[in-house]
Amino acid sequence: MTALTCTLLASFTTPMRIDTNAASMLWLIPLVVAIAVVYKATKVHQIRARAFAKETALLIGSIMVFVTVAALILYGVAWLVTEQLPAMAGGSAF
Repeated sequence: MTALTCTLLASFTTPMRIDTNAASMLWLIPLVVAIAVVYKATKVHQIRARAFAKETALLIGSIMVFVTVAALILYGVAWLVTEQLPAMAGGSAF
């Protein structure tokens, strides 16, 4: 193997560090676009550029809305469990 191949293969041995801030959620966009394009490409009988782009954009939007709603619900549940329930119980959650 060449040195370039070894270096490339070695880079996949450690996972990429992605923080949990709002900017790191931008990594969701390429993933959603790739999923939507592949899904629509396998489901339509004939790919016409305008119709395919419209259906793909609609699917991208619906996935993004679903992920946003799910994230808000999970954030709300985490907020309740970590801040509100301990205050009601008079102690700490941990």
